[in-house]
Amino acid sequence: MNLKILLITARSITIEIEDGGRYYTRRPYILYLNGQKFEETDKVITNLFSLTPDTEYELTLEGEAQTLCFRTLKEFVTLNVRDFGAAGDGEKDDTAAIQAAILACPRESRVLIPKGTYKVGPLFLKSYLNLELAEGAVLSAKTDKEEFPRLPGLIQSYDETDEYNLASWEGNPLNSYASILTGLQADHVVVYGKGEINGNASRENWWGMAKTMQGCFRPHMLFINHCRDFKLQGLTFKNSPSWTLHPYFSVDVDFLGTRIINPADSPNTDGIDPESVKNMNILGMRFTLGDDCIAVKSGKIYMGRKFKQPSEQLTIRHCYMENGHGAVTVGSEMAGGVKDLLVENCIFSHTDRGLRIKTRRGRGKDAILDGITFRSITMDHVMTPLVVNSFYFCDPDGHTSYVQSRDPYPVDERTPQIRNLTFEDMECTNCHVRAAYFEGLPEQKIEKIEMRNISISFAEDAKSGVPAMSEGVEACSKQGLYASNIKELILENVRITGQDGAEKELYHVDNM
Repeated sequence: MNLKILLITARSITIEIEDGGRYYTRRPYILYLNGQKFEETDKVITNLFSLTPDTEYELTLEGEAQTLCFRTLKEFVTLNVRDFGAAGDGEKDDTAAIQAAILACPRESRVLIPKGTYKVGPLFLKSYLNLELAEGAVLSAKTDKEEFPRLPGLIQSYDETDEYNLASWEGNPLNSYASILTGLQADHVVVYGKGEINGNASRENWWGMAKTMQGCFRPHMLFINHCRDFKLQGLTFKNSPSWTLHPYFSVDVDFLGTRIINPADSPNTDGIDPESVKNMNILGMRFTLGDDCIAVKSGKIYMGRKFKQPSEQLTIRHCYMENGHGAVTVGSEMAGGVKDLLVENCIFSHTDRGLRIKTRRGRGKDAILDGITFRSITMDHVMTPLVVNSFYFCDPDGHTSYVQSRDPYPVDERTPQIRNLTFEDMECTNCHVRAAYFEGLPEQKIEKIEMRNISISFAEDAKSGVPAMSEGVEACSKQGLYASNIKELILENVRITGQDGAEKELYHVDNM
């Protein structure tokens, strides 16, 4: 067993309890601070709040020998939003009062939102901000779009040589409503606590016309644009109008021990959509929603081709994904590429797919996927654990022969590429449709897929379904591995069985 510190603030700490568990520890632990019982935990990634600034602490776990010593950071002042006029009664509009506290907050200080329900519109974050939502504090978002500021997608520079990109919608720089928490070039920010942010989205407001731009496109719960050193610690997000957390063109981002809850039928309410983000850690998070839990992106076409900024150096560890379309999805808006993505020690439960790669002709020559690794993963009731689809039928031209044809086309500036994918130490039980579905482009084959120490078994009453969203893929049930247009496929200790223990055939098909 090993203890590791992941984040320290003036009032909180995040630790990782490495005892061999995945998301959950192997047993519950009682945590002691300076010899006094503090709380219990059964999570590998654990947040501790209500600490005192600039104070030495000794952290121990009952029954374990290891000790962690740390000192919390300094804090100058606390600005309580109640002192700025916030009522916290769920009726008065508290937006201005909270925004005033944020703007007035000096460095090495915090804005405190104490217990209560605060009716708010979008709040704008600033650099060097520590914002705490205490236990029992709820930011309850307004839903009248007329009260939401509009962020232009692109503003042309005065000399017409450049542009200012303020907003994004599904991979394009399009006008959008400001998000509940919006950070624009806000550096060194920590948003933390045991509180909750509720977007109050429903069919009566944001979800009613999901694909129609109503003045602007729908807001997110959190949108950070060109931010550096941004930490999200704890908190629960509910009922998002669209993608829940959207870090965009940002660097050094940590999301630690956060909970995201959206209804199963809510449209486009992904959990986290890192887009052209570098060096991001998503640790100890739990997702319960109806779309992709984590969807890694880098622009649809325009932004990817112009800036060529991939999402890179991403780590997803000790997360619990349930009831989503994909546990971890790459694409389809990935014209800038995705590289060096590590997913490990996670649990996927009742999702349609485990890994879901979505690409297609037209994404462009910079749409390169490389260094994607999944290891030490537990899946249960995942329809198809692994899907790589190079014929994803998105966008208005998604069903054209250019996108869907299995005949080779010339390799040109429109052709995406998939290089190296690695899957190791995975146990997948109660699957339904297929063990895995891999299909590369005939003109630009997948370079290499490695599968090692993987066990996949099917549910007795396995449902039939389509493993990949592209034309010509038929529904199936309890099928093995399908692989096409791959230069190198390495299989070591890969076992696919039915619930009766009978081993299923591995299908290595055309154009290998």
